[in-house]
Amino acid sequence: MSQTLGLTRLAYSRVWHQISASTPHNTLTTQPNVTPPSLGRLASRIAVILMGKHKPIWDPSTDCGDYVVVTNCAALHTTGKKMWRKSYYRHTTRPGSLKELTMDALMEKHGGSEILRKAVRGMLPKNRLRDKRLARLKAFEGDAHPYKDNLVRFGGVVVGSEGWEQAVEKIRESDKERL
Repeated sequence: MSQTLGLTRLAYSRVWHQISASTPHNTLTTQPNVTPPSLGRLASRIAVILMGKHKPIWDPSTDCGDYVVVTNCAALHTTGKKMWRKSYYRHTTRPGSLKELTMDALMEKHGGSEILRKAVRGMLPKNRLRDKRLARLKAFEGDAHPYKDNLVRFGGVVVGSEGWEQAVEKIRESDKERL
């Protein structure tokens, strides 16, 4: 049986997700509603969304992932002493040109969005689709971003923001009354 039968165009459509790096999340944190998600948990969830593994049509050889907008990257949460001990290396292939930069120096130089981008890049599969998937990650230091009109909404409320569960319940109740 062919897998192209059915509403595949809708299944392959890309959706915009918004994640805040500074607000506590129920499923991504070790202490729900207390601490924001750590860098690794946040990056792994973003990598899953960029690959499209959360969709029922996922296939490793096709690019069916969604867009991700991450806000408040300036307030990334790391555990332990990673902020001062984790090193990032780069090399120009010339002798003696190995450069080392710690996470706090990289955050001062390029901001938290670059740290998050490096973490997500390391969690994506190393193949020809990695750069295309990483291009769909939009990371910002503050709350402001130009993609507000693209985010998924229920009843006019952005998914993941305050009160979006109540908007979904209103829609469900109105559908029950209509039926």
